[in-house]
Amino acid sequence: MASIALARTGQKMPLVGFGLWKVTLGLCAEVTKSTCADTVYNAIKAGYRLFDGAGDYGNEKEAGEGVRRALKDGLVKREELFITSKLWNTFHAKEHVKDIATKQLGLWGIEYFDLFLVHFPISLKYVDPSERYPPEWFGADGKTVHLQDTPMQETWQVMEELVDAGLTKNIGLSNCQGSLILDVLRYARIKPQVLQIELHPYLTQEHLVDLAKTLDIAITGYSSFGPQSYIELNMDRGAGSLLAHDVVTSLAKQHNKTTAQILLRWATQRGIAVVPKSNNPQRLIQNLDSESFDLKPEEIKALSSLNCNLRLNDPQDIDGRLGIFA
Repeated sequence: MASIALARTGQKMPLVGFGLWKVTLGLCAEVTKSTCADTVYNAIKAGYRLFDGAGDYGNEKEAGEGVRRALKDGLVKREELFITSKLWNTFHAKEHVKDIATKQLGLWGIEYFDLFLVHFPISLKYVDPSERYPPEWFGADGKTVHLQDTPMQETWQVMEELVDAGLTKNIGLSNCQGSLILDVLRYARIKPQVLQIELHPYLTQEHLVDLAKTLDIAITGYSSFGPQSYIELNMDRGAGSLLAHDVVTSLAKQHNKTTAQILLRWATQRGIAVVPKSNNPQRLIQNLDSESFDLKPEEIKALSSLNCNLRLNDPQDIDGRLGIFA
């Protein structure tokens, strides 16, 4: 399996992983539990080794059950897995980072994360996880966003302490732009190893990708299929499906591959990790097999030419004060 060697530790992060956002089903807790655990177990059985989770996804316990079942059945060893999680916005203050990371590890039922990311460069008012977890964006009224004045430097220094304590092997950033990355590097004792960003042919972010590569920061792209994951949330902005776009379907036909495989290879061929998900066993395997062919340089260029700066995951839609991409 192709991988990226992280600059500081040399640890290998698989190029194709499994994303856990929205890996839940139904309103019944038991349905959600069995679905997510089984999905993770089956993904491991299919060959996935990178799992991209987050406190905000609300399925850490269930994902961990799938992992532990796979470990117990001898499908994989813990050191063969690369498990990513993320620090949510309400826990940025120095007194909360270690406690919440420890809680998240407990939910997963593991001793360490391979990668722990700052989910967004946004600090929100603390919410006691014993009262509400995950806290999500809003306060108790379900509609008001409460900002908090915790600087990134404070948060990052405690993230470094997580590495010192062995709670995570690597730390990184998510949803950050170049100016903030450069700021973190000014005071970082342990530099960010990974930058996770929204990345697809409708949002190529070429300058940010180039900067990260220059700084030896590995990149993970999420939402590789563009609007697909946002349709059911009414967040697709009316954009046409990338999976059905003429350029993508034409390349899929030429290479005898699925349109999903074309979109994933557009990223992985450039050394960018991806974290797609699927509950369909056949698509699960097809996504993992997306490295089995190469696109021509002109084909990658044709896909990149679809860029229209369509950002689908934008906190500014939640509250105008959260314009981190403005």
